[in-house]
Amino acid sequence: MLGSVALANKTVRIIWALLMSKEDFRAPATAMA
Repeated sequence: MLGSVALANKTVRIIWALLMSKEDFRAPATAMA
C-alpha cells in the first residue's frame, strides 16, 4: 500500500515538473485544458 502511494506521488511529481518546464512552450490555457 505504502509503496503504491510513494510510486504514485513520484509519478505525479515528474509529470508536474514536465508540465511546469514546458509552460513557456505551451500557452497556459492549453496546458490547463
